[in-house]
Amino acid sequence: MANFAKLGVGNIVEKVEVVSNDIATTEQAGIDFLNNLHNTNYVWKQTFKDGSIRKNYAGVDYTYDETRDAFIGPKPYASWTLNETTCKWEAPVAEPTDGQRYKWNEETQQWVVDNR
Repeated sequence: MANFAKLGVGNIVEKVEVVSNDIATTEQAGIDFLNNLHNTNYVWKQTFKDGSIRKNYAGVDYTYDETRDAFIGPKPYASWTLNETTCKWEAPVAEPTDGQRYKWNEETQQWVVDNR
């Protein structure tokens, strides 16, 4: 199955739809099918669950960045920065890798154990 993200104002993803590979033999074939199906002329971009193309799988409220040809998720915290290679947001401090669950505390700029 092929997945396509519908882009709205500001290249924000509004929804993701699935099209059979028999129909979406190319990205353009999938786009044409969706626009014919909905009787529209929306902007669609193919997205890949493994992130092999366009860096990340698109989700609602993601942004499509034309320059990077990448889908970028919403910025989770003001202090986080975009990794230009992966197009994923990163905390200013690396998350511990000791096997515990953590959540980010923006006020203290630290990872804290998530006891949920």
